[in-house]
Amino acid sequence: MIVGIDHLGVAVESLETALRFWQGALGMTPEHTEAVGEQGVGTVLLPANGVRIELLEPTGPDTPVGKFLARRGPGLHHVCLLVDDLDAALRTLTASGLRLIDEVPRPGVEGSRIAFLHPAAGAGVLVELKETVRR
Repeated sequence: MIVGIDHLGVAVESLETALRFWQGALGMTPEHTEAVGEQGVGTVLLPANGVRIELLEPTGPDTPVGKFLARRGPGLHHVCLLVDDLDAALRTLTASGLRLIDEVPRPGVEGSRIAFLHPAAGAGVLVELKETVRR
């Protein structure tokens, strides 16, 4: 079911400020920037030897990342795992009794299909499953 790690999501208060560290200090070059209106975030993807760092800036305080920042402050938000068949993965996880946030896939960054598992299912870690666009 899992074919790899796509990215680590990092909640930030400001993409501009965060990029001073990730790009300025560490020399990482953004490969993709996108606003995801449905999730209320602006994102920047930074490649790191096959795994990416996804910086997440909320568009407002009532968005999921905005609420996360208010509760916990900036930092690791989620781990994104690649799956070859998201629908099958969700069926398997549902049948095993795991708690899901998304029972139906939704649009993600770069035209992907994604779904989140509840942190209770991931030993306290928010897990995103990602399937790239089917061709």
